[in-house]
Amino acid sequence: MRVSIVVPALDEAREIVATLAPLQPLRAAGHEVIAVDGGSADATLALAAPLADRAFAARRGRASQMNAGAAVATGDVLLFLHAGSRLSADGFAALLRTLPRSGRRWGRFDVAIAGHHAILGLVAAMMNARSRLTGIATGDQGIFVERGLFAAVGGYPDQPLMEDIELSRRLNRSGGRPLCLRARLLTSGRRWERRGPWSTIVAMWRWRFAYWRGADPAGLAEEYGTAGRGPPVVLQIFAKNPAPGEVKTRLASAVGDREAAALYADLVEMTLETAVAARTRGIVDRVELWCAPVADAPAFAAWRERYGVALETQTGADLGARMRNALATAVDHGSRAILVGTDCPVLDLRYLAEAAAALDDHDAVFGPVEDGGYALVGLARGVDCFSGVPWSAPDTMAATRALLCAQRVRWRELPLLWDVDEPTDLLRWQELGARAPRTRASPSASAA
Repeated sequence: MRVSIVVPALDEAREIVATLAPLQPLRAAGHEVIAVDGGSADATLALAAPLADRAFAARRGRASQMNAGAAVATGDVLLFLHAGSRLSADGFAALLRTLPRSGRRWGRFDVAIAGHHAILGLVAAMMNARSRLTGIATGDQGIFVERGLFAAVGGYPDQPLMEDIELSRRLNRSGGRPLCLRARLLTSGRRWERRGPWSTIVAMWRWRFAYWRGADPAGLAEEYGTAGRGPPVVLQIFAKNPAPGEVKTRLASAVGDREAAALYADLVEMTLETAVAARTRGIVDRVELWCAPVADAPAFAAWRERYGVALETQTGADLGARMRNALATAVDHGSRAILVGTDCPVLDLRYLAEAAAALDDHDAVFGPVEDGGYALVGLARGVDCFSGVPWSAPDTMAATRALLCAQRVRWRELPLLWDVDEPTDLLRWQELGARAPRTRASPSASAA
């Protein structure tokens, strides 16, 4: 049995990588991933393209996008997976193992809702129980169906809301009751987090009742509105004035102070280029360059003009205090914040998108590096990640984990990275080819 996974998306630059990346082993095993964009204003389609067998734009509307994906699918079974949902390898294995021998022709997974509110576990349990009782599945549960049956019932109805309910009704009439897999599909809790879980529950039941009474889906969709992407994401970059003798001192022992400063300036500019691309593509909303020791050095002014970033001055007695203070300027005003250094040449758009997506349903996110520290920290709320943590030490990340565990913080760690500190790291950087160090003096050295 070959499965075609259809993923509709609209302005999901922050989520699409995290949705599609876990599906890559399934592609390697011969299954198919189809991403259908509804005309995003951000980089959703560009980010999806390398992670899908087919990625294209279609008429906006989840139903029409899923129908467009189904029209080009070649698998025996169609699986419709919303952006913001995570399909595990175990869940997919359960589908492959159970559907052929079940005698059923369509079905869905149980759902788990990721988020900060404890009530979301109860919400998921109620959704799963209701679905078993009624035979009605929601899009969050990952509806799967034989391709022939999907075509026979006319696909998704062309309506802007409740399309999953109507499809379930059609499938129940033509294909019988659904297969309800106990394997859980993890879906983002951003809708419940944003509107409040109780308000969302009441509103969803009210809309469902209105639809059952015959209300126009277009009118309900207008009332439903869009869930949006949540609070804005501020990307903060920590950088030092690239003065010879003040930066990359371990590298300087091998290449000299001026060359080390020039290499550091290259790293800063690479980070700024990635940050600005992330802002352009809708992954982050604002970019700030946090400067040390002060923000009025010529290099910082040049970068502000070149990249259109805001300059801020780092404050605090140590690195932990400086990071805490910077992150608080965003989090305390209702934004989510991601803070990065400038030492990591492999930190790219996909990595930033994964970090931003993680903050939808985690308190914090980290990008650990091989030397025991981390190159990225992001917060969705005020969390103490820094008290008592040793900085620039082999056990920085380990101490951070212990601190988070003690506070019962929900965090996610992204794949391991490496940064440029030692001469051996410089060789590794040079092996990246197009992203190798550029031969240019640092701004401060040029101005001297």
